[in-house]
Amino acid sequence: MKREIVISVLLNQVQVGIIEDHRLVEYYLERDCKERLGTNIYKGRVENVLPGMGAAFVDIGMAKNAFLYLADAVADIKTGDSLMVQVSKEAVGTKGPRVTTKISLPGRYLVLMPFQDNIGISRQIVAEEERARLKEIAEEIRPQGTGLIVRTVAEGRSREELQGDLDDLVKIWSAIEQKFRSKVSSPLLYQDYDLVHRILRDVYAAENTSIIVDSPQMQERIVEELADLGVGEQTSIELYQGKVNLFTYLGLDKDLARAGSNRVWLNCGGYLVFNQTEALLSVDVNTGKYVGSKNLPDTVLKTNLEAAREIAHQLRLRNTGGIVIIDFIDMADPAHKEAVLQELGASLKADKTRTNLLGFTRLGLVELTRKKTEKLLSHVLEVDCPHCKGRGRVLSDETLAFQIAREVRSLAVEGVENISVHCHPAVAGFVIGPGGGNLRALEEHTGKTVSVQGDASLSRQDYRVQSSSSD
Repeated sequence: MKREIVISVLLNQVQVGIIEDHRLVEYYLERDCKERLGTNIYKGRVENVLPGMGAAFVDIGMAKNAFLYLADAVADIKTGDSLMVQVSKEAVGTKGPRVTTKISLPGRYLVLMPFQDNIGISRQIVAEEERARLKEIAEEIRPQGTGLIVRTVAEGRSREELQGDLDDLVKIWSAIEQKFRSKVSSPLLYQDYDLVHRILRDVYAAENTSIIVDSPQMQERIVEELADLGVGEQTSIELYQGKVNLFTYLGLDKDLARAGSNRVWLNCGGYLVFNQTEALLSVDVNTGKYVGSKNLPDTVLKTNLEAAREIAHQLRLRNTGGIVIIDFIDMADPAHKEAVLQELGASLKADKTRTNLLGFTRLGLVELTRKKTEKLLSHVLEVDCPHCKGRGRVLSDETLAFQIAREVRSLAVEGVENISVHCHPAVAGFVIGPGGGNLRALEEHTGKTVSVQGDASLSRQDYRVQSSSSD
């Protein structure tokens, strides 16, 4: 599979897009690497232990204490203990970061797990002989009492290359241990590299990956970074110098806009509706404009098959984590249901994040889970709407006009003569009413002079009701 890594730099912001088969499949944004908490390692202090919740809160020097599941602790803990913890999930909304004591240090080919004692091989490596070879090497080189995960890019690599990567990780771990034992002023013991280095380390594979950048300085840096990572193969690093933004030029902005929409259209004319809640993501499949050509079961099957492929793509691009419920269009034929499940399962295999496809529930819904890793794409690019506060809905113009009328009536009983209203023109139209009927009725009811002024600079939800007392 052909893969492209697109890196765009502007001011303090770095955007990285991963393209596979001409489609954006992953997106990363880093505005300031110092603000990133993911995979950081801290020396924390246990503030309190809650056995009833099976959890503890740990002070790691942040505004909010970190949350530690006791199941993620490698030993029993009590209040006041000093702990080495690693952030496994960044803070979201009002929740502090989640941490674990099961430390893992990623390298180019291996991940070192100092407090575990097992070997893991990337599931993206499918050849049994290669898996067996890499597992044998890992068993031979790993330090006693530690665990290793062999990464996807280790496929085909020699024992010497894996040993060199492990030696670097062991040095990093020794420095972390030494810092933990010392009396350091900062709780931060280790911070992973910035986004560009992590992408090259974790994603780049010379035989099938090309890189496109829009900065000569970034082009030079990538050459140096790859050399430091021991990538000796000839690397294709294209420098884009066009006038249009690189992401716009490649059409990636459209992919991002599509991934940020609740409604996603399919090529066949059907569409998907995504609804994200804190606990889960629900996806509804609809035939939309697609009417098929043979019969209803065939139309439904084709729509569901395309939907399965697009849903897998959207889950990866949106970086959805947790429970996902999919309401495919009803299928009476069990063979059609199985075909849709197989298509969904096959499409999910391209996703490096672990997914678990559970199949159809008794309600006819498909249930799957996807491991939570970094922030949702929507949380990276967006904030809650200041008008609807994240609900996705706002008061109608008619409702706002009624609300304004109530405030006018309340002010009228306070002994004022004149009342002025400033609001959006669309709302003002409902306050005034056809032929000014609503406004005349309001003045008659209150016995006051009311002026209404439309102000296009105001949002639909904003308005001002002001009064002036008689002299």
